[in-house]
Amino acid sequence: MSRKSIGDQELALLHYLAEQGEASVGDVASGYGEPRGLARSTVLTMMERLRAKAYLRRRKAGGVYRYSTATEPDDVKRSAVASFVANTLQGSVSPFVAWMSERAQVSDEELAELESLVADLQSRRKEN
Repeated sequence: MSRKSIGDQELALLHYLAEQGEASVGDVASGYGEPRGLARSTVLTMMERLRAKAYLRRRKAGGVYRYSTATEPDDVKRSAVASFVANTLQGSVSPFVAWMSERAQVSDEELAELESLVADLQSRRKEN
């Protein structure tokens, strides 16, 4: 099932809820919304949009809706990257890799992660 894409603010809210486990709108409004200058009504709207897109689920507990993630934020990122590569880069990761190679702020950790990913890809190619 393909889900609708989400924006940066929605992704950040999804990360927040993933860390909390389960939370009411009031909890999210105070812990996530207030530090970002978002009104409770804005947080509620975002949460309901994420629920409509099947990224969040809710259950009623003690007369209050409790929201939790229906998917992991990393799965959402992977889906967004796949869509970007397929639609924007016409299925080729080369432009992205070229951009990464020109980027001056690649940390040692990022470089090690990239090297590990390339090694995994090479290993899988040899198996096939």
